[in-house]
Amino acid sequence: MQVFDASSMIYAWDNYPPEQFPPLWSWLAGQVGSGEIVLSVVAYDEVAHKLPECAEWLVTSGVQKIAITNAILTEATKIKSALEIVGDKFHPKGVDENDLLIIATAKSLNVSLVSNESAQKLPDVAAKRKIPAVCAMTDVSVSCKNFIDYLKASGATFGG
Repeated sequence: MQVFDASSMIYAWDNYPPEQFPPLWSWLAGQVGSGEIVLSVVAYDEVAHKLPECAEWLVTSGVQKIAITNAILTEATKIKSALEIVGDKFHPKGVDENDLLIIATAKSLNVSLVSNESAQKLPDVAAKRKIPAVCAMTDVSVSCKNFIDYLKASGATFGG
């Protein structure tokens, strides 16, 4: 199972349009339908807000939307503390509340996260960290890869 961040679904939809890459999207539909690809409910909501047609495709494909549980909230709170974020004082260059919930979902399920947020040189202020840098923190330790790395790791091939 892989938890997908909204950024990866949006990246895939924008860069590999279903009408131009039908074998890829047929395969992805199978991954979604089998539960190999899941989304936190907050990631799904982000996709629905930005790309309603992609959200509709996800629902049609049988996406499993992971609800925010107490275990996920507890993990998100631990990560927030490790980032030294107090209250709602998120740094504009770092993760936000939804990002923490998405990372915490992957950590709670003990699975990888697929996110297309850019890797970054480790910032001087912990609160400036983006998803990949937060996942790499010792206290978090969630495997994080982007959409292309996910495809490569799958070994799937598309077309003739």
